[in-house]
Amino acid sequence: MNTSDNNSLDNPIQHQTYLALPDGLYSEVPPVRVEQPSLLVLNHDLLTRYGLSTDWFESADGINFLAGNHDYAEQHPMAMGYAGHQFGHYSPQLGDGRAHMLGQLKTNNDQFIDVQLKGSGRTPYSRGGDGRATLGAVIREYLISEAMAGLKIPTTRTLAMMATGDKVMRDYQMVPGAIQVRTATSHIRVGSFQYAYAKLGASGVKALADFLITHHYPDVSEHEVSDNKNKYVALFEAICVRQANLIAQWMLVGFIHGVMNTDNMSLVGESIDFGPCAFMDEFKANKVFSSIDRESRYAWDQQANIGYWNLQRLAETFLPLFDDKFNEDSDKAIEMAQAPLSVYVTVFQQAFQDGLKQKLGVTASTQDADDFINEALPTVAGESMDFTQFFDALTRVAQGDESETQLLSLFSNQEKGEQWIARWHSVRDLSSESVKAMRAANPALIARNHQVEQAIEDAMERDDFALFHRLSQALKNPYSVSDDNRDLQAAPMPEQRVLRTFCGT
Repeated sequence: MNTSDNNSLDNPIQHQTYLALPDGLYSEVPPVRVEQPSLLVLNHDLLTRYGLSTDWFESADGINFLAGNHDYAEQHPMAMGYAGHQFGHYSPQLGDGRAHMLGQLKTNNDQFIDVQLKGSGRTPYSRGGDGRATLGAVIREYLISEAMAGLKIPTTRTLAMMATGDKVMRDYQMVPGAIQVRTATSHIRVGSFQYAYAKLGASGVKALADFLITHHYPDVSEHEVSDNKNKYVALFEAICVRQANLIAQWMLVGFIHGVMNTDNMSLVGESIDFGPCAFMDEFKANKVFSSIDRESRYAWDQQANIGYWNLQRLAETFLPLFDDKFNEDSDKAIEMAQAPLSVYVTVFQQAFQDGLKQKLGVTASTQDADDFINEALPTVAGESMDFTQFFDALTRVAQGDESETQLLSLFSNQEKGEQWIARWHSVRDLSSESVKAMRAANPALIARNHQVEQAIEDAMERDDFALFHRLSQALKNPYSVSDDNRDLQAAPMPEQRVLRTFCGT
């Protein structure tokens, strides 16, 4: 295995790129020490991807560093400031209320990856909270982020789960505390720009935008300022494209983020903050899981619209960068924002439609094929079918691994099922390439809510991590299921259904 430039017992987290930002956008603050730190889980596969040895992470120095029990004078840990629209209502100051950015590690391909502790104690942005995380919340983040990675959807990852030896109060009871060691390409959000605009005005937004271009959108720096377009318009458009593709990917596997506030929208196009999120079992377009989403703002079928709305909020902060005469002629800046937003709509619609065609194994562009594609999801909803099981069964029929009997059994109306399958055969592509593409689009396994909740309960109440380890391993390759993991494909029994998910705060 490759290691960093230093020997394997040297701390690989030696950079803090956010120090280049204006002081008002963060607060330097160390994590709060814990009683008895220990390493619960280390993500070996992720370290292998980064080209790093596990030695330091498993050493006493590494464990103390990742749990908050270290002298961080050289690292400059910080809590990031950000604002945000939460369920449509603007909060001028949110920020990392229970997280500390330790810095960046350098991978073997010279990429810098953020390393952040989540649940590591109070910060200037805690707003009355205790700054801690429960073991259950950390397990949920780990399993959902690993599920996303297995599905090849851009995502933050969990590098490690740390036990603290402390208890935290939640729902009037003391439960085990833990710390998530989260990695990300970046932790800059829409809310980061809202905060910069409110605190520092156009100069703060420009500094943050330039930082984003330098570290995460280097191609944008090639755009020279012209009469019709400048590099900040190009940056905004690039952000729109990444976000459109990300949300399409979520929806195509039945994922509902649950809390798409502007402070939970990463500007590098990665999935972030897995609180009240869930993968759907039975498909319903207006499905909501979040216990706090009482108006279905973040339902499955609203996610693309909310992405657009969030990007409009980002555009509001960019307007002074689009037009240096913004105060005198705001119409020009607003007009310049419209084109990237239109690109977002086009990219999302194309990505979702192409993805749906791939899931169904349809490549033709005939009227019959287009009508079939447009009616596919309403059919699944009308038959109250499990989203993942349906597309997996469809794929297995296309592969020749299974007869149509299992697929037909998913239909409550057998005659309707027979007609639908016959119609599918009439429009689908029989080529091996199309069948292979179907499998790549249709996982056999997802992180099912009832199984994730059971893994949390086992760990929290019985110190039993067996199901957690099974899930985390199986979700690494959700397109292939071993015989001993067949039970993980099962939809929940009525008494197992998880109807509400909760924020991990």
